[in-house]
Amino acid sequence: MTVLLLRLAGPLQAWGSAARFARRSTENAPTKSGVLGLLAAAEGRPRGAALSDLAALRFGVRIDQPGSRLRDFHTAHHADSGKSMPLSERFYLTDAVFVAGVEGDTALLHRLYEAVRAPRFLPYLGRRSCPPSAPLDLCPPRPDTTLDEALRTAPWQASPWYRRRVERAAASHRIPDGPPPLDLLIDCPPADIPHLSLRDTPVSFGPRHRQYELRGILTGHVDVPALPPRAVQAPHDPTTGLRPLTPPTSAGTTDHSPRTS
Repeated sequence: MTVLLLRLAGPLQAWGSAARFARRSTENAPTKSGVLGLLAAAEGRPRGAALSDLAALRFGVRIDQPGSRLRDFHTAHHADSGKSMPLSERFYLTDAVFVAGVEGDTALLHRLYEAVRAPRFLPYLGRRSCPPSAPLDLCPPRPDTTLDEALRTAPWQASPWYRRRVERAAASHRIPDGPPPLDLLIDCPPADIPHLSLRDTPVSFGPRHRQYELRGILTGHVDVPALPPRAVQAPHDPTTGLRPLTPPTSAGTTDHSPRTS
């Protein structure tokens, strides 16, 4: 099998698996629906496009930097009447970093990798207000490996300030055994018993009727891998790799396909 790894880092992230009325929560780690939606948007798939090939990919995530939870209040007005909408409560993860991976068909993952490097629609981390602060692609798809192995061996992606905090804590013996292990969340094989479940496998992103299936998840831990080579990270602009819009047709119209996630 082949594995594609993504770096998900940003000042704000929001990975909701359930939203009830005016309360929009977030999970502690990226959801399968959120990451597959990001990949579908990078390819330029419309909301009503088939998702069976993406949903069949095995998904996993490693929590490199857990971040903190933030609550915000959101106000809005009806576009036509101007009336105030109900005050909503929205939750975010701040300063979090994750390594997410998908495992599956080699040709599909190479196509997704190229789409992530030159996305059709602007990528974001769960909500449109959450752009990534670092490039999403970690490396080209890795052949002849498993998702478990790829997530266990990928270099630690935590921010430099977070690494320094962990190193200081270890030096002062507040963490006597060194950096704590990183949490892993991986799709459970059909023959195994999952540790937990989440309804976040997308069936349809259709705006009128979004559909999701239940997914079993295995949890685990991995020791902090080696650090990536030291380098000065330039500010990241997620719009620089966007592919241009389709040129106008003979009728003078332009392709404005709806975003997927």
